[in-house]
Amino acid sequence: MSVEHSLLGKDTQYPSTYQPDILFPIARAQARSSYAHIEGIQQGKDWWHVFEISWLNAQGIPQVAIGRLTLPASSPNLIESKSLKLYFNSLNFTQFDSESAFVATVEKDLSAAAGATVTIQLFQVDALTIDQPEGICIDDLVPDRLENQPDASLLSLDRENTDNLEIQLYSHLLRSNCPVTGQPDWGTVFIRYQGKKPCYRSLLAYIISYRQHNGFHEQCVEQIYADIWQNLQPEKLMVYAAYTRRGGLDINPCRVSDLTWMPRPIRLARQ
Repeated sequence: MSVEHSLLGKDTQYPSTYQPDILFPIARAQARSSYAHIEGIQQGKDWWHVFEISWLNAQGIPQVAIGRLTLPASSPNLIESKSLKLYFNSLNFTQFDSESAFVATVEKDLSAAAGATVTIQLFQVDALTIDQPEGICIDDLVPDRLENQPDASLLSLDRENTDNLEIQLYSHLLRSNCPVTGQPDWGTVFIRYQGKKPCYRSLLAYIISYRQHNGFHEQCVEQIYADIWQNLQPEKLMVYAAYTRRGGLDINPCRVSDLTWMPRPIRLARQ
């Protein structure tokens, strides 16, 4: 079923009873069709932070938490974000005998929607720490050329230094639009790279070129990964985007060519 049939961008009433069928899966295959052959495109995870989680305990007393969802990049489906928000709201007045019973229900429902095992880790509302970005920030560089849509031709190797290196770069300037509502999505993108040195200005120009692009978070990260892999031909690559929160959710997709490069999930200050 296409995203046009989802509740995204439509006026909806928040459910007050448990509704697992409100979850709306979106197949990954169509968006991946042009780069499905890229090594590592299905390796990695999508981490979601869910800030609006509540249910009733055995005594009927409200419980609250922050949740971290983990969806494997190999899952057939991603889950549309508004349906996920509505799903968690449908649990607000549902009674569970224990926290573990709540977790088991959520994992069962989300795994069914994604078509693969999804897990949730719960945190107390004041327990999720803020991380500092690691690597070299490239945001102060001046690109040679700017474009308004993703353009892989912007990417180039460093002509003055052809040595191999391992580096992690990051930029806070990632911006794209929701393909249904047109609302802007902001993120910090991390690129860990091993191979011939890339031109950092070209990477920044490429990241900036997403500013008017319409695409889901997961699709943008996979396109960035695929374009860097094909055009710069690194030996190893990791692309991880930490998107800011919208609707009580932030989405953090990560793709890696080598599973030993899987980072831990983080949360940045503006998330």
